[in-house]
Amino acid sequence: MALRFIGIDPDTGQQGSPTVWVDDEARELVLQGWKPDTRLAAECAAFAVPGHAPGIPSHEAVIRIPVRMVPVLREACDAAERTGL
Repeated sequence: MALRFIGIDPDTGQQGSPTVWVDDEARELVLQGWKPDTRLAAECAAFAVPGHAPGIPSHEAVIRIPVRMVPVLREACDAAERTGL
Protein backbone atom coordinates (compact mmCIF):
# COMPACT_ATOMS: atom_id res chain seq x y z
CA MET A 1 0.00 0.00 0.00
CA ALA A 2 1.36 3.41 -0.98
CA LEU A 3 -0.56 5.84 1.22
CA ARG A 4 -0.09 9.50 0.52
CA PHE A 5 -1.28 11.77 3.35
CA ILE A 6 -3.44 14.62 2.05
CA GLY A 7 -4.91 16.32 5.08
CA ILE A 8 -6.54 16.25 8.46
CA ASP A 9 -9.57 18.01 9.95
CA PRO A 10 -8.35 21.56 10.56
CA ASP A 11 -10.30 21.73 13.83
CA THR A 12 -8.73 18.57 15.22
CA GLY A 13 -7.61 18.62 18.79
CA GLN A 14 -5.67 15.86 20.50
CA GLN A 15 -8.54 13.33 20.19
CA GLY A 16 -9.53 11.49 17.00
CA SER A 17 -9.21 13.21 13.68
CA PRO A 18 -10.93 12.75 10.34
CA THR A 19 -8.12 12.24 7.84
CA VAL A 20 -7.77 11.80 4.08
CA TRP A 21 -5.13 9.83 2.16
CA VAL A 22 -4.72 8.69 -1.44
CA ASP A 23 -3.64 5.08 -1.97
CA ASP A 24 -1.74 5.24 -5.26
CA GLU A 25 -1.31 1.49 -5.53
CA ALA A 26 -4.98 0.57 -4.97
CA ARG A 27 -6.20 3.72 -6.77
CA GLU A 28 -8.47 4.70 -3.87
CA LEU A 29 -9.21 7.58 -1.56
CA VAL A 30 -8.84 6.43 2.06
CA LEU A 31 -10.96 8.25 4.62
CA GLN A 32 -10.92 8.17 8.40
CA GLY A 33 -14.00 9.65 10.00
CA TRP A 34 -16.47 9.43 12.82
CA LYS A 35 -18.77 6.45 13.16
CA PRO A 36 -22.42 7.27 12.56
CA ASP A 37 -24.90 7.04 15.40
CA THR A 38 -27.52 4.30 15.25
CA ARG A 39 -30.14 6.54 13.64
CA LEU A 40 -27.85 7.71 10.82
CA ALA A 41 -26.56 4.18 10.15
CA ALA A 42 -30.16 2.91 9.90
CA GLU A 43 -31.12 5.76 7.59
CA CYS A 44 -28.16 5.05 5.30
CA ALA A 45 -28.91 1.31 5.33
CA ALA A 46 -32.55 1.93 4.36
CA PHE A 47 -31.72 4.35 1.54
CA ALA A 48 -32.97 3.00 -1.77
CA VAL A 49 -31.08 3.52 -5.02
CA PRO A 50 -32.55 2.03 -8.22
CA GLY A 51 -30.68 -1.11 -9.22
CA HIS A 52 -28.84 -1.35 -5.90
CA ALA A 53 -29.76 -3.49 -2.91
CA PRO A 54 -30.49 -1.54 0.27
CA GLY A 55 -28.28 -2.02 3.28
CA ILE A 56 -24.61 -1.69 4.10
CA PRO A 57 -22.61 -4.81 3.22
CA SER A 58 -20.49 -6.23 6.02
CA HIS A 59 -17.30 -5.32 4.12
CA GLU A 60 -18.30 -1.62 3.88
CA ALA A 61 -18.80 1.16 6.43
CA VAL A 62 -20.49 4.52 6.70
CA ILE A 63 -18.32 7.29 8.12
CA ARG A 64 -18.92 10.96 8.79
CA ILE A 65 -16.51 13.79 8.10
CA PRO A 66 -17.14 17.51 8.63
CA VAL A 67 -18.07 19.74 5.71
CA ARG A 68 -15.10 21.95 6.61
CA MET A 69 -12.96 19.17 5.09
CA VAL A 70 -14.30 19.74 1.56
CA PRO A 71 -11.03 21.47 0.58
CA VAL A 72 -9.06 18.44 1.81
CA LEU A 73 -11.29 16.05 -0.17
CA ARG A 74 -10.96 18.26 -3.23
CA GLU A 75 -7.18 18.23 -2.83
CA ALA A 76 -7.23 14.41 -2.61
CA CYS A 77 -9.32 14.17 -5.77
CA ASP A 78 -7.02 16.60 -7.59
CA ALA A 79 -3.91 14.69 -6.39
CA ALA A 80 -5.38 11.40 -7.63
CA GLU A 81 -6.25 12.91 -11.00
CA ARG A 82 -2.80 14.50 -11.42
CA THR A 83 -1.12 11.12 -11.00
CA GLY A 84 -3.47 9.45 -13.46
CA LEU A 85 -5.37 7.40 -10.92
